[in-house]
Amino acid sequence: MLTACALSSAVAVLASGCASASGGTASDDDVIRFATMPVTDDPSVATPVEELKALIEEESGMTVEITDVPNYSAVIEAVRAGHEDIGLMSGFPSALAVSTGEVDSLVAWPGTEEPVSSCIVLDDSPLTSLEDITPETTVAFADPASSSGYFMPTHMLDQVGLRADEGDFEELFSGGHDRSFVALREGQADVACTSTIFTAMAGQDDPMFPFEEGETRSIGESISMPVSVSVLGSQHMSEEKRAALLDALPRVYSDANRETLGVYMEAIPEGVEPMVEPADDVFTPFVDIASVADVDISDLD
Repeated sequence: MLTACALSSAVAVLASGCASASGGTASDDDVIRFATMPVTDDPSVATPVEELKALIEEESGMTVEITDVPNYSAVIEAVRAGHEDIGLMSGFPSALAVSTGEVDSLVAWPGTEEPVSSCIVLDDSPLTSLEDITPETTVAFADPASSSGYFMPTHMLDQVGLRADEGDFEELFSGGHDRSFVALREGQADVACTSTIFTAMAGQDDPMFPFEEGETRSIGESISMPVSVSVLGSQHMSEEKRAALLDALPRVYSDANRETLGVYMEAIPEGVEPMVEPADDVFTPFVDIASVADVDISDLD
């Protein structure tokens, strides 16, 4: 599922990252190696790496070494190859990793039952449902690597028989959710498909969704996400380390630590119980959506 280019770049990053982060302890079985990605581009938002490290060490009784890598494919290949023991990521890349049969989900948290994405139009649009979309309709998507701004809406449209590659509508990749709204307002797009997080901001004077209540309406909503976040585990780690992680991770990523872990907990819904060693079929909806959207792990930067 990974392209050769993505694999080679990932391996190169991992080789240098592991060498610098492990400090010669790579063979020690009491060390948990955790591959992480930047969780925000906002320099004003603190990333509590040290707090996360301390909590895992406290709950597992092992030393934790954290290595930052640039993208999902690098995390997945690190865990897949045994260079890293675990990696935390969202449902889509987790599903594609698990589908290789070479990476396990140790712990996963269910998503909410709410739709992830919505396709909206201006209130005066003649479109009343997805079925009204024609080959002349321009649909704006945030980015070809966006779950809520492309993959989920693409699956939603496919469910009613609409595919861009078959000429059923025109695609416009705006470059961001907020830019899709600009395209909709300015008439460059007839429909904007986006996360329901943004449509809930109507009337709040939030620049990310510059519409008042009633200025837009939804003509279709996606399915919910079966998994919000998953911790991927290497199949190369010892049974002792795996058991320690299965015991520790649900306590680390818990509501009790929500304030301490900050951005690391944002994607995990409050009050949900984690699934320990979830069955692979939990991720099947994501794999089906990825198939419709022609996406693989290397697309999920």
